[in-house]
Amino acid sequence: MVDELMYADEMLARTAFRVNEENVLVENGKFSEAGIVENIAQTAAAHAGYFFMQKKEAVKMGYIGSIKNLEIFSLPETGNLLTTEIKMINQIFNVTIVEGKIFCCDQLIASCEMKIFIKSD
Repeated sequence: MVDELMYADEMLARTAFRVNEENVLVENGKFSEAGIVENIAQTAAAHAGYFFMQKKEAVKMGYIGSIKNLEIFSLPETGNLLTTEIKMINQIFNVTIVEGKIFCCDQLIASCEMKIFIKSD
């Protein structure tokens, strides 16, 4: 649920995603709460995948371990463009903690902290 990785550095990633009505996580013309969470997770995955590819390493599978302090202020409608930002908070071995924020029309519509487990070889 990412159309474009707009920016990535060691600590931050920003993606763009346009909500379309064919998306499985759209309900009654709005992107669902599950879609919001998945968009943040996919932004984190795009960030991690980008750096695995930069290092010429195989991209590893990641899994959401937990979600903390999830706040959803509004659900975007189909056609809306979302800009999602994740910021690395901590990384210990194969566990990464990120802070995620989603913006729509320059308004913060959702945020959370997500713990992601990266599958080791």
